[in-house]
Amino acid sequence: MGLYKRDTVWWMSYTHQGRRVRRSTESEDKKLAQRIFDKLKGEVAEGKWFEKPAGENCSFTDIKEDFIKDYKLQERKSLDRAELSVKHLEAFFGDKLTIEITIDAIRNYIAGRKEEKASNGTINRELSALKRMFSLAQRHNPPKVINPPYVPKLKEAPPRDGFFELEEYVKLRDLLPSHLKTVLTIAYYTGMRKREILSLRWDQTDIFAKKITLRAGTTKNDQSRVIYMSGELYDVILNQKKIRDSFYPNCEYVCFREGLQIKNYQSAWHTACNKANMKGKLLHDNRRTAVRNMSRAGIPDTVTMKISGHKTRSVFDRYNITNEDDLRLAAEKIAQTQQRAAI
Repeated sequence: MGLYKRDTVWWMSYTHQGRRVRRSTESEDKKLAQRIFDKLKGEVAEGKWFEKPAGENCSFTDIKEDFIKDYKLQERKSLDRAELSVKHLEAFFGDKLTIEITIDAIRNYIAGRKEEKASNGTINRELSALKRMFSLAQRHNPPKVINPPYVPKLKEAPPRDGFFELEEYVKLRDLLPSHLKTVLTIAYYTGMRKREILSLRWDQTDIFAKKITLRAGTTKNDQSRVIYMSGELYDVILNQKKIRDSFYPNCEYVCFREGLQIKNYQSAWHTACNKANMKGKLLHDNRRTAVRNMSRAGIPDTVTMKISGHKTRSVFDRYNITNEDDLRLAAEKIAQTQQRAAI
């Protein structure tokens, strides 16, 4: 039991019914705070004190732990992203009670993250995590929080529109170390997500039928899908299997380095991109590339969505980006059509 200071206000810490309780004296004067604390201790000793409403003794740590537990219970695939958001939130709110997490405190958090050069999109993911924490706390029985704070949302930049032209893909492929060439090739031809590529196993790959089967539960939207291989994609994966069978027969993963699953490729990727004068290119840009290439090849959008794993049309349209070359080709086709009609 004792007094401690938060900013300019004195707080009380004591044990009630075997549980630690923290309350504000709402005073900046230490002598007054001590008198309030002494009175409270007397009430507790005489059994006259009753615990305050929900939320006053609930801490950020409490709602953070419930949030992570819920993520694990729901078996969400973005757990690592959620844990990273929590890490940043905890650095700022870690020792606070939920009643101290006000809109002003949240705005201070946003300002601090901006000073750290975090993007609006990243900050929004963290704010969404905080909002979810309060939502779970409010649903708790009994509620841990009665009046959750307003959590703002920042304006985000438009979705990335980067993709690889064929010559860029070839140039980068030739500069990447051998263990990453397979990763790039799969991404370029299929539009598979990074996690799907790096976790792809040999038991999901049928060399004879020339197909990849992504089972339900291994994809982001939990829907299974089949991707057929041909051309360079098939040749690259077939070569991987020959290497695996010859040197690493116990390797389970299609994309490997010295028989082990590839988990971190950023350093080698950035080095190759810089050598190719493609600074800022992302592996994920191949997802847009694959969608665009399939559309250019005349493949129906419904089939493209089956291959890329886009569940909703709205999200698919964000990836099916039209660039200036597409607009130029469209203008040329219109002109050719008009010329033929005039003859």
